Amino acid sequence: MTAPALPAPDASGTPDAAAGTSRGPATALRRELRAVHALVHRDLLRLSAQRTHTALMLLQPVLYLFVLGGGLAALIPDSSLGVGYQTYLFPGVLVMTVQAPAIVVGIRLITDRQNGYLRELLMAPVSRSTLLLGSCAGGTIVSTVQGVVLLGLGGAVGLPYDPLLLTLLLAGMILVSFTITALLLLLAVSLDRPENFHMLLGLVMMPLLFLSGGFFPMANLPGWAHTLAAVNPLAYGVDLLRRCIALRVADRAATAGIEWSGWQPPLLLEGALLLALGVTALLWAAHRFSRPE
Repeated sequence: MTAPALPAPDASGTPDAAAGTSRGPATALRRELRAVHALVHRDLLRLSAQRTHTALMLLQPVLYLFVLGGGLAALIPDSSLGVGYQTYLFPGVLVMTVQAPAIVVGIRLITDRQNGYLRELLMAPVSRSTLLLGSCAGGTIVSTVQGVVLLGLGGAVGLPYDPLLLTLLLAGMILVSFTITALLLLLAVSLDRPENFHMLLGLVMMPLLFLSGGFFPMANLPGWAHTLAAVNPLAYGVDLLRRCIALRVADRAATAGIEWSGWQPPLLLEGALLLALGVTALLWAAHRFSRPE
Protein backbone atom coordinates (compact mmCIF):
# COMPACT_ATOMS: atom_id res chain seq x y z
CA MET A 1 0.00 0.00 0.00
CA THR A 2 1.42 3.33 -1.06
CA ALA A 3 0.46 6.42 0.91
CA PRO A 4 -0.63 9.45 -1.13
CA ALA A 5 2.11 12.00 -1.53
CA LEU A 6 2.03 15.25 0.36
CA PRO A 7 2.55 18.58 -1.47
CA ALA A 8 6.10 18.75 -2.81
CA PRO A 9 8.39 21.45 -4.11
CA ASP A 10 7.61 22.66 -7.63
CA ALA A 11 9.63 21.77 -10.77
CA SER A 12 11.82 24.86 -10.58
CA GLY A 13 13.35 23.62 -7.35
CA THR A 14 11.80 26.39 -5.28
CA PRO A 15 9.48 25.00 -2.63
CA ASP A 16 5.82 25.62 -3.24
CA ALA A 17 5.74 27.27 0.18
CA ALA A 18 7.91 30.10 -1.15
CA ALA A 19 5.92 30.33 -4.36
CA GLY A 20 2.75 30.49 -2.33
CA THR A 21 4.00 33.74 -0.78
CA SER A 22 3.76 35.50 -4.13
CA ARG A 23 0.59 33.72 -5.26
CA GLY A 24 -1.42 34.77 -2.25
CA PRO A 25 -3.04 33.09 0.75
CA ALA A 26 -5.46 31.09 -1.43
CA THR A 27 -2.62 28.98 -2.82
CA ALA A 28 -1.18 28.41 0.65
CA LEU A 29 -4.60 27.34 1.92
CA ARG A 30 -5.03 24.87 -0.96
CA ARG A 31 -1.63 23.41 -0.17
CA GLU A 32 -2.54 22.92 3.49
CA LEU A 33 -5.89 21.36 2.57
CA ARG A 34 -4.16 18.97 0.13
CA ALA A 35 -1.89 17.85 2.96
CA VAL A 36 -4.89 17.17 5.24
CA HIS A 37 -6.61 15.28 2.40
CA ALA A 38 -3.48 13.17 1.80
CA LEU A 39 -3.24 12.16 5.45
CA VAL A 40 -6.95 11.32 5.65
CA HIS A 41 -6.65 9.34 2.42
CA ARG A 42 -3.71 7.42 3.89
CA ASP A 43 -5.77 6.41 6.92
CA LEU A 44 -8.70 5.32 4.76
CA LEU A 45 -6.39 3.26 2.55
CA ARG A 46 -4.97 1.61 5.65
CA LEU A 47 -8.49 0.90 6.94
CA SER A 48 -9.51 -0.78 3.67
CA ALA A 49 -6.28 -2.76 3.41
CA GLN A 50 -6.13 -4.03 7.01
CA ARG A 51 -9.49 -5.75 7.13
CA THR A 52 -8.39 -8.47 9.54
CA HIS A 53 -7.02 -5.88 11.96
CA THR A 54 -10.26 -3.88 11.70
CA ALA A 55 -12.36 -6.98 12.33
CA LEU A 56 -10.32 -7.85 15.43
CA MET A 57 -10.74 -4.30 16.75
CA LEU A 58 -14.51 -4.66 16.36
CA LEU A 59 -14.56 -8.08 18.01
CA GLN A 60 -14.02 -6.80 21.57
CA PRO A 61 -17.01 -4.38 21.67
CA VAL A 62 -19.22 -7.02 20.02
CA LEU A 63 -18.25 -9.52 22.72
CA TYR A 64 -18.98 -6.95 25.42
CA LEU A 65 -22.36 -6.20 23.89
CA PHE A 66 -23.62 -9.74 23.31
CA VAL A 67 -21.65 -11.94 25.72
CA LEU A 68 -21.25 -9.67 28.75
CA GLY A 69 -24.46 -7.80 28.00
CA GLY A 70 -26.42 -10.98 27.32
CA GLY A 71 -25.15 -12.64 30.48
CA LEU A 72 -25.82 -9.71 32.79
CA ALA A 73 -29.19 -9.01 31.18
CA ALA A 74 -30.52 -12.15 32.85
CA LEU A 75 -29.30 -10.92 36.26
CA ILE A 76 -30.16 -7.21 36.14
CA PRO A 77 -33.90 -6.43 36.06
CA ASP A 78 -35.09 -3.92 33.46
CA SER A 79 -36.87 -1.95 36.19
CA SER A 80 -33.52 -0.96 37.76
CA LEU A 81 -32.30 0.67 34.52
CA GLY A 82 -35.52 1.60 32.74
CA VAL A 83 -34.33 -0.50 29.77
CA GLY A 84 -32.82 -3.90 29.09
CA TYR A 85 -29.17 -4.16 30.06
CA GLN A 86 -27.98 -4.60 26.46
CA THR A 87 -29.79 -1.42 25.46
CA TYR A 88 -28.25 0.35 28.44
CA LEU A 89 -24.80 -0.98 27.51
CA PHE A 90 -25.02 0.08 23.85
CA PRO A 91 -23.79 3.72 24.23
CA GLY A 92 -20.80 2.55 26.27
CA VAL A 93 -19.95 -0.03 23.62
CA LEU A 94 -20.12 2.67 20.92
CA VAL A 95 -17.64 4.79 22.89
CA MET A 96 -15.39 1.75 23.33
CA THR A 97 -15.54 1.14 19.59
CA VAL A 98 -14.49 4.65 18.56
CA GLN A 99 -11.82 4.76 21.24
CA ALA A 100 -9.73 1.90 19.81
CA PRO A 101 -8.85 3.53 16.44
CA ALA A 102 -8.06 6.79 18.25
CA ILE A 103 -5.48 4.93 20.34
CA VAL A 104 -3.91 3.63 17.11
CA VAL A 105 -3.51 7.22 15.87
CA GLY A 106 -1.50 8.13 18.96
CA ILE A 107 0.67 5.01 18.71
CA ARG A 108 1.29 5.65 15.00
CA LEU A 109 2.47 9.20 15.67
CA ILE A 110 5.08 7.93 18.12
CA THR A 111 6.25 5.08 15.87
CA ASP A 112 6.40 7.42 12.85
CA ARG A 113 8.70 9.63 14.89
CA GLN A 114 10.93 6.67 15.79
CA ASN A 115 11.21 5.11 12.32
CA GLY A 116 11.87 8.41 10.54
CA TYR A 117 8.63 8.64 8.58
CA LEU A 118 7.56 11.68 10.55
CA ARG A 119 10.78 13.45 9.58
CA GLU A 120 9.91 12.88 5.93
CA LEU A 121 6.44 14.33 6.51
CA LEU A 122 7.95 17.40 8.15
CA MET A 123 9.88 18.09 4.94
CA ALA A 124 6.61 18.85 3.14
CA PRO A 125 6.01 22.60 2.59
CA VAL A 126 3.12 22.70 5.05
CA SER A 127 2.91 23.64 8.69
CA ARG A 128 3.32 21.08 11.45
CA SER A 129 -0.11 22.00 12.76
CA THR A 130 -1.61 20.96 9.43
CA LEU A 131 0.03 17.54 9.68
CA LEU A 132 -1.40 17.10 13.17
CA LEU A 133 -4.83 18.25 11.96
CA GLY A 134 -4.68 15.70 9.14
CA SER A 135 -3.84 12.93 11.61
CA CYS A 136 -6.71 14.00 13.86
CA ALA A 137 -9.16 14.18 10.95
CA GLY A 138 -8.10 10.77 9.66
CA GLY A 139 -8.38 9.21 13.09
CA THR A 140 -11.80 10.77 13.66
CA ILE A 141 -13.14 9.46 10.34
CA VAL A 142 -11.75 5.94 10.85
CA SER A 143 -13.16 5.83 14.41
CA THR A 144 -16.56 6.97 13.17
CA VAL A 145 -16.59 4.41 10.35
CA GLN A 146 -15.95 1.61 12.82
CA GLY A 147 -18.59 3.04 15.14
CA VAL A 148 -21.11 2.97 12.28
CA VAL A 149 -20.56 -0.78 11.95
CA LEU A 150 -21.58 -1.22 15.59
CA LEU A 151 -24.41 1.24 15.11
CA GLY A 152 -25.85 -1.18 12.59
CA LEU A 153 -26.33 -3.67 15.44
CA GLY A 154 -28.69 -1.35 17.30
CA GLY A 155 -31.72 -3.34 16.22
CA ALA A 156 -30.31 -6.43 17.93
CA VAL A 157 -30.47 -4.67 21.30
CA GLY A 158 -33.95 -3.24 20.88
CA LEU A 159 -33.30 0.12 19.21
CA PRO A 160 -35.37 1.12 16.17
CA TYR A 161 -33.69 2.08 12.90
CA ASP A 162 -35.15 5.56 13.09
CA PRO A 163 -33.38 7.94 10.64
CA LEU A 164 -33.29 10.84 13.09
CA LEU A 165 -32.06 8.62 15.93
CA LEU A 166 -29.30 7.23 13.72
CA THR A 167 -28.36 10.76 12.67
CA LEU A 168 -28.16 11.91 16.29
CA LEU A 169 -26.02 8.93 17.26
CA LEU A 170 -23.77 9.44 14.23
CA ALA A 171 -23.26 13.12 15.13
CA GLY A 172 -22.53 12.11 18.73
CA MET A 173 -19.98 9.52 17.62
CA ILE A 174 -18.21 12.04 15.39
CA LEU A 175 -17.94 14.44 18.31
CA VAL A 176 -16.74 11.76 20.74
CA SER A 177 -14.27 10.39 18.16
CA PHE A 178 -12.80 13.84 17.57
CA THR A 179 -12.39 14.58 21.27
CA ILE A 180 -10.79 11.24 22.12
CA THR A 181 -8.47 11.42 19.09
CA ALA A 182 -7.36 14.95 19.97
CA LEU A 183 -6.69 13.97 23.59
CA LEU A 184 -4.64 10.95 22.56
CA LEU A 185 -2.67 13.01 20.03
CA LEU A 186 -1.86 15.44 22.83
CA LEU A 187 -0.62 12.52 24.90
CA ALA A 188 1.38 11.15 21.96
CA VAL A 189 3.21 14.41 21.24
CA SER A 190 4.09 14.63 24.93
CA LEU A 191 5.74 11.18 24.99
CA ASP A 192 8.62 9.82 22.96
CA ARG A 193 8.34 6.07 23.47
CA PRO A 194 5.42 3.78 22.54
CA GLU A 195 6.06 1.72 25.69
CA ASN A 196 5.27 4.75 27.87
CA PHE A 197 2.18 5.46 25.78
CA HIS A 198 0.90 1.88 26.19
CA MET A 199 1.64 1.79 29.91
CA LEU A 200 -0.12 5.10 30.56
CA LEU A 201 -3.14 4.04 28.53
CA GLY A 202 -3.31 0.77 30.44
CA LEU A 203 -3.40 2.69 33.70
CA VAL A 204 -5.92 5.30 32.56
CA MET A 205 -8.29 4.06 29.85
CA MET A 206 -9.96 1.14 31.62
CA PRO A 207 -10.71 3.14 34.80
CA LEU A 208 -12.10 5.92 32.61
CA LEU A 209 -14.38 3.41 30.88
CA PHE A 210 -15.65 1.97 34.15
CA LEU A 211 -16.23 5.50 35.52
CA SER A 212 -18.10 6.57 32.38
CA GLY A 213 -21.47 5.08 33.29
CA GLY A 214 -21.26 2.83 30.27
CA PHE A 215 -21.45 -0.44 32.21
CA PHE A 216 -23.52 0.48 35.26
CA PRO A 217 -25.42 3.55 36.49
CA MET A 218 -23.37 6.34 38.04
CA ALA A 219 -25.83 6.41 40.93
CA ASN A 220 -24.33 3.09 42.05
CA LEU A 221 -20.82 4.53 42.21
CA PRO A 222 -19.32 5.60 45.56
CA GLY A 223 -19.30 9.31 46.34
CA TRP A 224 -15.64 9.90 45.47
CA ALA A 225 -16.17 8.33 42.05
CA HIS A 226 -18.85 10.90 41.17
CA THR A 227 -16.22 13.64 41.29
CA LEU A 228 -13.94 11.69 38.97
CA ALA A 229 -16.84 10.94 36.62
CA ALA A 230 -17.66 14.65 36.41
CA VAL A 231 -14.24 15.32 34.81
CA ASN A 232 -14.18 12.15 32.69
CA PRO A 233 -14.60 12.94 28.97
CA LEU A 234 -15.76 9.37 28.28
CA ALA A 235 -18.60 9.85 30.77
CA TYR A 236 -19.83 12.86 28.82
CA GLY A 237 -19.60 10.87 25.59
CA VAL A 238 -21.61 7.95 26.99
CA ASP A 239 -24.19 10.28 28.54
CA LEU A 240 -24.52 12.23 25.28
CA LEU A 241 -25.25 9.08 23.25
CA ARG A 242 -27.62 7.67 25.88
CA ARG A 243 -29.62 10.89 26.02
CA CYS A 244 -29.80 10.98 22.21
CA ILE A 245 -31.51 7.60 22.40
CA ALA A 246 -33.91 8.88 25.07
CA LEU A 247 -34.86 11.83 22.83
CA ARG A 248 -36.21 9.59 20.09
CA VAL A 249 -37.38 6.46 21.90
CA ALA A 250 -40.01 7.31 24.47
CA ASP A 251 -39.78 4.07 26.45
CA ARG A 252 -35.99 4.22 26.69
CA ALA A 253 -35.73 6.62 29.62
CA ALA A 254 -32.20 7.84 30.26
CA THR A 255 -30.91 7.02 33.71
CA ALA A 256 -29.19 9.80 35.60
CA GLY A 257 -25.73 10.40 34.17
CA ILE A 258 -23.39 13.34 34.72
CA GLU A 259 -24.51 15.57 37.58
CA TRP A 260 -23.02 18.76 38.99
CA SER A 261 -24.12 19.03 42.63
CA GLY A 262 -27.39 17.29 41.80
CA TRP A 263 -27.97 19.24 38.54
CA GLN A 264 -27.76 17.42 35.21
CA PRO A 265 -26.28 19.63 32.47
CA PRO A 266 -28.35 19.94 29.27
CA LEU A 267 -27.54 17.76 26.30
CA LEU A 268 -26.26 20.68 24.20
CA LEU A 269 -23.99 21.83 27.02
CA GLU A 270 -22.46 18.36 27.24
CA GLY A 271 -21.83 18.43 23.49
CA ALA A 272 -20.32 21.91 23.69
CA LEU A 273 -18.00 20.83 26.51
CA LEU A 274 -16.80 17.81 24.52
CA LEU A 275 -16.17 20.01 21.47
CA ALA A 276 -14.33 22.63 23.53
CA LEU A 277 -12.19 19.94 25.16
CA GLY A 278 -11.30 18.42 21.79
CA VAL A 279 -10.41 21.78 20.22
CA THR A 280 -8.35 22.78 23.26
CA ALA A 281 -6.47 19.46 23.25
CA LEU A 282 -5.78 19.74 19.51
CA LEU A 283 -4.52 23.34 19.82
CA TRP A 284 -2.31 22.39 22.74
CA ALA A 285 -0.98 19.38 20.85
CA ALA A 286 -0.31 21.59 17.80
CA HIS A 287 1.60 24.04 20.01
CA ARG A 288 3.81 21.27 21.40
CA PHE A 289 4.21 19.63 18.00
CA SER A 290 5.28 22.90 16.35
CA ARG A 291 8.39 23.11 18.51
CA PRO A 292 11.55 21.92 16.73
CA GLU A 293 12.78 18.55 17.95
